[in-house]
Amino acid sequence: MIRRISLSFIIGVCALSAGAEYSDSYYSRMNGKRREELKSAAKECVVSHKMLEYYELPTYWAYSDVYPEPVDGCRRWWDMYSDEIYLIRPGESGRSSFSRNKMQREHAVPKSWWKKAGSVEYTPAYSDMWNLYPSDGTANQAKLNYPFGMTSSPTFDNGVTKVGGAMRGYGGGSPNVFEPADRYKGDFARAIFYMATVYDDINWVYHYMFDAEAYPTLTSWAVSMLLQWARQDPVSQKEIDRNNYVEQYQGNRNPFVDFPELAEYIWGSRTTETFYVADQANSDPTPPITGDPEITAPVNGEALDFGQAAVGHAVARALQISGHNLTSSLSVRVSGTDKNSFIPETTVIPHSTMNASGGYLLNILYRPTAVGSHQARLILYDGGIDGSIAVDLRGEALPVPEMATLRALAPEDISDGGYTARWEAPSGIADYYTLHRVRYVDGNEEAESYETGDTSFRITDRNPDVAESYTVTYNRLGIDSPESNTIYVAANGIRQIDAAAPLRIFVVEGGLRIVRGEGESGELTITDASGLLYYSSADALDGTFISLSPGIYIARTAADAPRLLIVK
Repeated sequence: MIRRISLSFIIGVCALSAGAEYSDSYYSRMNGKRREELKSAAKECVVSHKMLEYYELPTYWAYSDVYPEPVDGCRRWWDMYSDEIYLIRPGESGRSSFSRNKMQREHAVPKSWWKKAGSVEYTPAYSDMWNLYPSDGTANQAKLNYPFGMTSSPTFDNGVTKVGGAMRGYGGGSPNVFEPADRYKGDFARAIFYMATVYDDINWVYHYMFDAEAYPTLTSWAVSMLLQWARQDPVSQKEIDRNNYVEQYQGNRNPFVDFPELAEYIWGSRTTETFYVADQANSDPTPPITGDPEITAPVNGEALDFGQAAVGHAVARALQISGHNLTSSLSVRVSGTDKNSFIPETTVIPHSTMNASGGYLLNILYRPTAVGSHQARLILYDGGIDGSIAVDLRGEALPVPEMATLRALAPEDISDGGYTARWEAPSGIADYYTLHRVRYVDGNEEAESYETGDTSFRITDRNPDVAESYTVTYNRLGIDSPESNTIYVAANGIRQIDAAAPLRIFVVEGGLRIVRGEGESGELTITDASGLLYYSSADALDGTFISLSPGIYIARTAADAPRLLIVK
């Protein structure tokens, strides 16, 4: 399912300090704690946060994960997986740039390592900004679901990401590992420390680096390597800035960025010592306001382009507002002939919020009611600043498009580890496609969705013992098309009733699944090899799941020859 921008906004409670930004009380529960008690207290401090929408992460990354220096007047994505130059064009949204550059959302700790409520999506870890980063597509596909580690025999090396055979003592049993560049090893180590702290109760199904224990949660080899990475690559300004942005958007911080020695107190060389916030670097109280009120972004005359939208439908854009030393609330107003087409989420930004976090991400909706081009002006004023700052708002409204139903095609390049899902393009324009994937595991359906600008998508985490299926939709001007036909990918080595038959049966974990086609199939019977009847139906419904114990079964219908089915 395509998820939309939420107009609710979590305002982080923090205060400006030297380097890090947090209030005196934010980490107070950690005072006087050691080792596992300190780890538990750190979790209590930061576990509560807003669960962001996975598909909207590029909206936030367009500010938290870009280089501070522009390239040819454009922001550049800060990709810790490659040195490829991916730019955000003036007026382009984070999601639009992400799609155009064919970048991907990459989990530092792979989502396939956990499951909860039958799906990897049903936990905040799925979209936690401390576990996801913008990535080059090629590097992401090479990384797959391998653990972090050291490799001396890389099969993939783009100068930033290495993937290859694990050196002795690394990998936790995985034959291959992902090794980031030296300058990012500390960044990833502190991200994993956060994950092991906040999600120590998650249902880990792969234990390369994580154990299902509240302490230490990380395996011994992983602790040793990550501590070494954190020591060799200390906290950078990039991480400090990102920590402040993440708090604005998600509502929590990474304590391992705020306190570089915290990991040593929990897992490393200082586990016998007691932790006190006041003893740590960056723990000075909030300094008084000493400078003049100032808005540093946006600049006067800047433009925010909403692109195209369908009449009666909304398009959201985010405007980063940064400033310091405000003495009163900052006011927001929209003026101009088309002002009713542009709707900011709020008209007042508290000065305490601006001064504490150094900024605010203002969400604005463009909701046109008539075809044509629309313009308005957003005005920022008050707060003690001299004069005002104006931002031009632009958008183009088009008629609501007619959405066709796509035709999904059979997959190509099927292997034990993956396959390429394919589909036909519509006759009109598609802004992007969404591949909807379902895996049939233990009688449950695990659903995931992937967004792409191409008419194909490579699945890289296939389990050859699990049957799955996919459908496709496309989006134009914020409107989703009807879902395509369903393509089924059977488990390897298992015969199934022919796809051309009016009734098909697929082997899934724990039994069989029935899929209806066109035409009459007659009565369906399922027996074991001895002839014992397990199932019979004259009109089996589409999607019916038949629970069976492992064994060999025979399916018979009037429209097809008997087929052998092996349930594992």
